[in-house]
Amino acid sequence: MADVAIPAAAARPRRRNALLAFCIAQPLGAAGAIAIIVMGAAAIFAERVAPYDPVAIDFGAMLAGPTVDHWFGTDAFGRDILTRVIYGARTALAIGFLSSFLGCTVGAVVGVASAYFGGRTDMVIQRIMDILLSFPIIVLALVVVAMLGRFLVLGVDLNLILAIAIPMLPRVARVVRSSALSIRELPYIDAARVQGFGHARIIFRHMVPNVAAPYLIMFTASIAQAILLEASLSFLGLGVTEPTPAWGLMLSGNASDFYREAPWMILFPGLAISVAVFAFNLFGDSLRDWLDPKFKV
Repeated sequence: MADVAIPAAAARPRRRNALLAFCIAQPLGAAGAIAIIVMGAAAIFAERVAPYDPVAIDFGAMLAGPTVDHWFGTDAFGRDILTRVIYGARTALAIGFLSSFLGCTVGAVVGVASAYFGGRTDMVIQRIMDILLSFPIIVLALVVVAMLGRFLVLGVDLNLILAIAIPMLPRVARVVRSSALSIRELPYIDAARVQGFGHARIIFRHMVPNVAAPYLIMFTASIAQAILLEASLSFLGLGVTEPTPAWGLMLSGNASDFYREAPWMILFPGLAISVAVFAFNLFGDSLRDWLDPKFKV
Protein backbone atom coordinates (compact mmCIF):
# COMPACT_ATOMS: atom_id res chain seq x y z
CA MET A 1 0.00 0.00 0.00
CA ALA A 2 2.86 2.38 0.80
CA ASP A 3 4.28 1.88 -2.69
CA VAL A 4 0.99 3.11 -4.16
CA ALA A 5 0.45 6.02 -1.76
CA ILE A 6 3.89 7.59 -2.17
CA PRO A 7 3.72 8.15 -5.95
CA ALA A 8 0.16 9.46 -5.63
CA ALA A 9 1.21 11.92 -2.94
CA ALA A 10 4.28 12.92 -4.93
CA ALA A 11 2.14 13.60 -8.00
CA ARG A 12 0.15 16.35 -6.27
CA PRO A 13 3.08 18.81 -5.91
CA ARG A 14 4.01 18.17 -9.54
CA ARG A 15 0.48 19.01 -10.66
CA ARG A 16 0.50 22.15 -8.51
CA ASN A 17 3.88 23.15 -9.89
CA ALA A 18 2.67 22.62 -13.47
CA LEU A 19 -0.43 24.72 -12.78
CA LEU A 20 1.68 27.49 -11.23
CA ALA A 21 4.11 27.36 -14.15
CA PHE A 22 1.23 27.68 -16.61
CA CYS A 23 -0.16 30.70 -14.75
CA ILE A 24 3.26 32.39 -14.74
CA ALA A 25 4.06 31.60 -18.38
CA GLN A 26 0.56 32.30 -19.70
CA PRO A 27 -1.07 35.02 -17.55
CA LEU A 28 -3.74 35.79 -20.17
CA GLY A 29 -4.62 32.11 -20.37
CA ALA A 30 -4.84 31.97 -16.59
CA ALA A 31 -7.18 34.99 -16.63
CA GLY A 32 -9.32 33.24 -19.23
CA ALA A 33 -9.38 30.08 -17.10
CA ILE A 34 -10.49 32.08 -14.05
CA ALA A 35 -13.32 33.65 -16.06
CA ILE A 36 -14.37 30.18 -17.27
CA ILE A 37 -14.35 28.83 -13.71
CA VAL A 38 -16.47 31.76 -12.51
CA MET A 39 -18.99 31.22 -15.32
CA GLY A 40 -19.06 27.49 -14.63
CA ALA A 41 -19.64 28.03 -10.92
CA ALA A 42 -22.44 30.51 -11.65
CA ALA A 43 -24.06 28.04 -14.03
CA ILE A 44 -23.84 25.11 -11.61
CA PHE A 45 -25.08 27.04 -8.58
CA ALA A 46 -27.50 29.29 -10.45
CA GLU A 47 -30.35 28.51 -8.06
CA ARG A 48 -28.30 29.83 -5.14
CA VAL A 49 -26.54 32.70 -6.90
CA ALA A 50 -29.38 34.19 -8.93
CA PRO A 51 -31.55 36.65 -6.96
CA TYR A 52 -34.85 35.89 -8.75
CA ASP A 53 -36.73 33.24 -10.69
CA PRO A 54 -35.55 33.47 -14.34
CA VAL A 55 -39.07 33.04 -15.76
CA ALA A 56 -41.02 35.02 -13.14
CA ILE A 57 -42.96 37.88 -14.75
CA ASP A 58 -43.39 41.14 -12.84
CA PHE A 59 -45.45 43.68 -14.78
CA GLY A 60 -44.82 46.22 -12.03
CA ALA A 61 -41.09 46.25 -12.85
CA MET A 62 -41.20 46.30 -16.65
CA LEU A 63 -38.17 47.92 -18.31
CA ALA A 64 -36.72 49.01 -14.97
CA GLY A 65 -33.18 50.32 -15.23
CA PRO A 66 -30.24 48.99 -13.22
CA THR A 67 -30.93 49.53 -9.52
CA VAL A 68 -29.99 47.96 -6.21
CA ASP A 69 -32.91 45.54 -6.56
CA HIS A 70 -32.14 44.71 -10.22
CA TRP A 71 -28.44 45.18 -10.90
CA PHE A 72 -28.79 44.62 -14.66
CA GLY A 73 -32.32 46.02 -14.93
CA THR A 74 -35.39 44.14 -16.17
CA ASP A 75 -36.82 43.26 -19.57
CA ALA A 76 -40.20 43.98 -21.15
CA PHE A 77 -41.83 41.32 -18.96
CA GLY A 78 -40.27 42.52 -15.73
CA ARG A 79 -37.86 39.57 -15.57
CA ASP A 80 -34.54 40.21 -13.86
CA ILE A 81 -31.79 40.35 -16.50
CA LEU A 82 -28.99 39.43 -14.10
CA THR A 83 -30.86 36.25 -13.19
CA ARG A 84 -31.43 35.37 -16.83
CA VAL A 85 -27.77 36.06 -17.68
CA ILE A 86 -26.69 33.67 -14.89
CA TYR A 87 -29.09 30.96 -16.03
CA GLY A 88 -28.10 31.70 -19.62
CA ALA A 89 -24.53 30.70 -18.71
CA ARG A 90 -25.88 27.24 -17.89
CA THR A 91 -27.48 26.99 -21.33
CA ALA A 92 -24.43 28.35 -23.17
CA LEU A 93 -21.87 26.19 -21.37
CA ALA A 94 -23.97 23.02 -21.51
CA ILE A 95 -24.59 23.28 -25.25
CA GLY A 96 -21.06 24.54 -25.87
CA PHE A 97 -19.37 21.69 -24.02
CA LEU A 98 -21.64 18.94 -25.35
CA SER A 99 -21.52 20.04 -28.98
CA SER A 100 -17.75 20.67 -28.87
CA PHE A 101 -17.10 17.30 -27.24
CA LEU A 102 -19.22 15.52 -29.84
CA GLY A 103 -17.80 17.37 -32.83
CA CYS A 104 -14.17 17.25 -31.69
CA THR A 105 -14.25 13.62 -30.58
CA VAL A 106 -15.85 12.36 -33.79
CA GLY A 107 -13.56 14.62 -35.81
CA ALA A 108 -10.48 13.29 -34.01
CA VAL A 109 -11.46 9.67 -34.63
CA VAL A 110 -12.21 10.41 -38.29
CA GLY A 111 -8.89 12.24 -38.69
CA VAL A 112 -6.89 9.42 -37.10
CA ALA A 113 -8.71 6.76 -39.14
CA SER A 114 -8.12 8.75 -42.33
CA ALA A 115 -4.39 9.01 -41.61
CA TYR A 116 -4.10 5.36 -40.53
CA PHE A 117 -5.77 3.74 -43.54
CA GLY A 118 -4.48 6.21 -46.14
CA GLY A 119 -4.90 5.56 -49.83
CA ARG A 120 -8.41 5.55 -51.25
CA THR A 121 -10.02 5.65 -47.80
CA ASP A 122 -8.10 8.80 -46.93
CA MET A 123 -9.01 10.38 -50.25
CA VAL A 124 -12.75 9.69 -49.84
CA ILE A 125 -12.80 10.97 -46.23
CA GLN A 126 -10.91 14.12 -47.13
CA ARG A 127 -13.22 14.89 -50.04
CA ILE A 128 -16.19 14.60 -47.68
CA MET A 129 -14.41 16.96 -45.29
CA ASP A 130 -13.82 19.36 -48.20
CA ILE A 131 -17.55 19.39 -48.95
CA LEU A 132 -18.38 20.20 -45.32
CA LEU A 133 -15.68 22.87 -45.19
CA SER A 134 -17.07 24.54 -48.31
CA PHE A 135 -20.14 25.69 -46.32
CA PRO A 136 -19.84 28.61 -43.90
CA ILE A 137 -20.29 27.41 -40.32
CA ILE A 138 -23.52 29.30 -39.66
CA VAL A 139 -25.04 28.21 -43.00
CA LEU A 140 -24.26 24.55 -42.35
CA ALA A 141 -25.72 24.78 -38.84
CA LEU A 142 -28.85 26.47 -40.19
CA VAL A 143 -29.31 23.71 -42.76
CA VAL A 144 -28.96 20.97 -40.14
CA VAL A 145 -31.39 22.66 -37.74
CA ALA A 146 -33.92 23.26 -40.51
CA MET A 147 -33.71 19.63 -41.66
CA LEU A 148 -33.79 17.94 -38.26
CA GLY A 149 -36.14 20.22 -36.35
CA ARG A 150 -36.26 19.90 -32.55
CA PHE A 151 -35.67 16.79 -30.47
CA LEU A 152 -35.85 17.52 -26.75
CA VAL A 153 -34.46 15.09 -24.16
CA LEU A 154 -34.56 16.28 -20.54
CA GLY A 155 -35.04 19.81 -21.81
CA VAL A 156 -31.96 19.68 -24.07
CA ASP A 157 -32.37 19.97 -27.83
CA LEU A 158 -30.14 17.17 -29.12
CA ASN A 159 -30.59 18.26 -32.73
CA LEU A 160 -29.28 21.72 -31.84
CA ILE A 161 -26.17 20.11 -30.32
CA LEU A 162 -25.77 18.00 -33.46
CA ALA A 163 -26.20 21.05 -35.69
CA ILE A 164 -23.40 22.86 -33.87
CA ALA A 165 -21.14 19.78 -33.71
CA ILE A 166 -21.24 18.94 -37.44
CA PRO A 167 -19.53 22.16 -38.65
CA MET A 168 -16.70 21.54 -36.16
CA LEU A 169 -16.04 17.98 -37.31
CA PRO A 170 -14.08 18.63 -40.55
CA ARG A 171 -11.83 21.27 -38.99
CA VAL A 172 -10.83 19.01 -36.12
CA ALA A 173 -10.40 16.06 -38.48
CA ARG A 174 -7.96 18.05 -40.62
CA VAL A 175 -5.83 19.18 -37.69
CA VAL A 176 -5.74 15.76 -36.02
CA ARG A 177 -5.02 13.99 -39.32
CA SER A 178 -1.87 16.07 -39.84
CA SER A 179 -0.57 14.91 -36.44
CA ALA A 180 -1.68 11.32 -36.97
CA LEU A 181 0.18 11.06 -40.29
CA SER A 182 3.52 11.35 -38.49
CA ILE A 183 2.43 8.99 -35.73
CA ARG A 184 1.46 6.33 -38.30
CA GLU A 185 5.09 6.05 -39.39
CA LEU A 186 6.51 5.45 -35.89
CA PRO A 187 8.03 2.02 -35.11
CA TYR A 188 5.55 1.06 -32.40
CA ILE A 189 2.67 1.23 -34.91
CA ASP A 190 4.53 -1.22 -37.16
CA ALA A 191 5.19 -3.40 -34.13
CA ALA A 192 1.48 -3.41 -33.29
CA ARG A 193 0.66 -4.51 -36.83
CA VAL A 194 3.26 -7.28 -36.70
CA GLN A 195 1.78 -8.60 -33.47
CA GLY A 196 -1.57 -8.94 -35.22
CA PHE A 197 -3.49 -6.19 -33.44
CA GLY A 198 -6.70 -5.15 -35.19
CA HIS A 199 -7.23 -1.80 -36.82
CA ALA A 200 -9.61 -0.60 -34.09
CA ARG A 201 -7.14 -1.42 -31.32
CA ILE A 202 -4.26 0.34 -33.09
CA ILE A 203 -6.37 3.43 -33.78
CA PHE A 204 -8.02 3.79 -30.37
CA ARG A 205 -5.26 2.51 -28.07
CA HIS A 206 -2.08 3.54 -29.86
CA MET A 207 -2.86 6.51 -32.10
CA VAL A 208 -5.76 8.43 -30.56
CA PRO A 209 -4.02 8.96 -27.16
CA ASN A 210 -1.03 10.46 -28.98
CA VAL A 211 -3.09 13.20 -30.61
CA ALA A 212 -4.42 14.42 -27.25
CA ALA A 213 -2.59 17.77 -27.44
CA PRO A 214 -4.13 19.01 -30.71
CA TYR A 215 -7.47 17.54 -29.63
CA LEU A 216 -7.48 19.52 -26.36
CA ILE A 217 -6.51 22.71 -28.16
CA MET A 218 -9.25 22.29 -30.76
CA PHE A 219 -11.78 21.31 -28.10
CA THR A 220 -11.12 24.42 -26.03
CA ALA A 221 -11.25 26.72 -29.04
CA SER A 222 -14.39 25.03 -30.34
CA ILE A 223 -16.32 25.77 -27.14
CA ALA A 224 -16.07 29.51 -27.85
CA GLN A 225 -17.24 28.91 -31.40
CA ALA A 226 -20.11 26.72 -30.16
CA ILE A 227 -21.29 29.37 -27.68
CA LEU A 228 -21.28 32.01 -30.41
CA LEU A 229 -23.06 29.67 -32.83
CA GLU A 230 -25.72 28.75 -30.27
CA ALA A 231 -26.32 32.44 -29.56
CA SER A 232 -26.64 33.14 -33.29
CA LEU A 233 -29.13 30.32 -33.83
CA SER A 234 -31.15 31.37 -30.78
CA PHE A 235 -31.16 34.96 -32.02
CA LEU A 236 -32.55 33.76 -35.35
CA GLY A 237 -35.23 31.71 -33.61
CA LEU A 238 -33.74 28.32 -34.50
CA GLY A 239 -31.98 27.56 -31.22
CA VAL A 240 -33.19 27.74 -27.64
CA THR A 241 -36.80 28.90 -27.28
CA GLU A 242 -38.69 30.80 -24.60
CA PRO A 243 -38.94 30.72 -21.67
CA THR A 244 -35.50 29.05 -21.38
CA PRO A 245 -32.89 31.74 -20.55
CA ALA A 246 -30.28 31.99 -23.29
CA TRP A 247 -27.97 34.86 -24.16
CA GLY A 248 -28.75 34.88 -27.87
CA LEU A 249 -32.46 34.65 -27.21
CA MET A 250 -32.25 37.65 -24.87
CA LEU A 251 -30.92 39.73 -27.79
CA SER A 252 -33.84 38.86 -30.07
CA GLY A 253 -37.58 39.52 -29.94
CA ASN A 254 -38.70 42.64 -28.12
CA ALA A 255 -35.15 43.48 -27.03
CA SER A 256 -34.61 45.07 -30.45
CA ASP A 257 -37.80 47.11 -30.01
CA PHE A 258 -36.66 48.68 -26.74
CA TYR A 259 -32.95 49.16 -27.38
CA ARG A 260 -33.34 52.95 -27.06
CA GLU A 261 -35.54 53.00 -23.97
CA ALA A 262 -33.84 50.01 -22.29
CA PRO A 263 -30.33 49.48 -23.72
CA TRP A 264 -29.47 47.20 -20.79
CA MET A 265 -31.66 44.52 -22.36
CA ILE A 266 -29.04 43.94 -25.06
CA LEU A 267 -25.94 45.32 -23.32
CA PHE A 268 -25.53 42.71 -20.59
CA PRO A 269 -26.35 39.57 -22.63
CA GLY A 270 -24.00 40.85 -25.33
CA LEU A 271 -21.25 41.38 -22.76
CA ALA A 272 -21.82 37.88 -21.40
CA ILE A 273 -21.35 36.38 -24.88
CA SER A 274 -18.25 38.50 -25.51
CA VAL A 275 -16.62 37.62 -22.19
CA ALA A 276 -17.32 33.89 -22.62
CA VAL A 277 -15.95 33.76 -26.16
CA PHE A 278 -12.94 35.92 -25.24
CA ALA A 279 -12.14 33.77 -22.18
CA PHE A 280 -12.23 30.49 -24.08
CA ASN A 281 -10.17 31.92 -26.93
CA LEU A 282 -7.55 33.24 -24.52
CA PHE A 283 -7.37 29.92 -22.70
CA GLY A 284 -7.26 27.94 -25.95
CA ASP A 285 -4.45 30.06 -27.43
CA SER A 286 -2.45 29.83 -24.21
CA LEU A 287 -2.99 26.09 -24.03
CA ARG A 288 -1.71 25.77 -27.59
CA ASP A 289 1.41 27.77 -26.75
CA TRP A 290 1.94 25.72 -23.59
CA LEU A 291 1.56 22.28 -25.23
CA ASP A 292 3.25 22.98 -28.55
CA PRO A 293 7.05 22.81 -28.18
CA LYS A 294 7.49 25.05 -31.23
CA PHE A 295 6.06 27.97 -29.24
CA LYS A 296 8.27 27.42 -26.22
CA VAL A 297 11.36 29.55 -25.88
